[in-house]
Amino acid sequence: MTRQSHDQLAKQYLQELLANLGSVPTSYNVASEVRQVDVWFVPTPAASPAGEWLGLLGKMASQACIFEPFRNPATPTEVRNCQLKLYSLHGDLLRLARRDNSSLAAVELPFLWILSPSCSARLINGFGAKEDLQNWSKGVYFLPNLQKTALVAINQLPVNPNTLWLRVLGRGATQEQAVAELAALPDVNSQHRQLLEILANWRINLEINQNINNDEDKELIMNLSPAYLRWREETLQEGRQEGRQEGRQEGRQEGREEGREEGNLEGQRLIVASLLSGRFGALDEELSRIITPLMQLPATERTQLLLNLSNLSRSELLARFGEASN
Repeated sequence: MTRQSHDQLAKQYLQELLANLGSVPTSYNVASEVRQVDVWFVPTPAASPAGEWLGLLGKMASQACIFEPFRNPATPTEVRNCQLKLYSLHGDLLRLARRDNSSLAAVELPFLWILSPSCSARLINGFGAKEDLQNWSKGVYFLPNLQKTALVAINQLPVNPNTLWLRVLGRGATQEQAVAELAALPDVNSQHRQLLEILANWRINLEINQNINNDEDKELIMNLSPAYLRWREETLQEGRQEGRQEGRQEGRQEGREEGREEGNLEGQRLIVASLLSGRFGALDEELSRIITPLMQLPATERTQLLLNLSNLSRSELLARFGEASN
């Protein structure tokens, strides 16, 4: 899996988790030589227990901070580049404060959390990073205080609900277990369904946009499968429930049967729409119009077409189904 794909997912995932706690701009440009901060988080001024359900991630987000997630273990050069972005952002904020004739205390400057699937002893010792087990979880290593930076070795985090949301961004067995835990959770809140959809779409995009020809991609697809299946079942169930409600309102047996059928179709339409958006980006008017003729294909033919979507161009789909939609 490419670094770009992981970056996109991690930004969307963290943004969704932290959205209710404060401002979460992503891909923020800093310095004259443009560098992008992956996720910059600024908590709302009022103290709120809303972040408690996020466990360790919520504790990290109790202060202004930057999150830099890595798919592969961070190297010393990558850690220094992250710090360069942090200090460039500090400089921007201090200049803005002076321009507004206000002050900005050092404690108010953002903290840097580097989220790495693992951290070698060489990396940890080379930066003089140390754990603070009295106040923080195992696997969190703080660089000397004035550097305002910590390394998070995701594979070393304790396996418990407190670390779940960070372990989802790990690799291998760490990620596999975390995604399975997330998929097995009851609906925690309104964000839970959205998080499942983000992970499900990540899996769909991997299958559609990339050639799955290496063990890492195949492993990732397997790791994400529980979230995808949970999301798919809930999507279909939602459609069935809407159909049953329409059927009950009709008050007739035939109305209920039609409602169930409409519900199933609506759930399937949502999946087709998700696959199309994963392949071609946001659905525009042209692509939206071809969903109906696609749904009219026999089930086996439709399934085969969607599985081969990565081999079809937008123009081919529009040529085949565009006229049928008019």
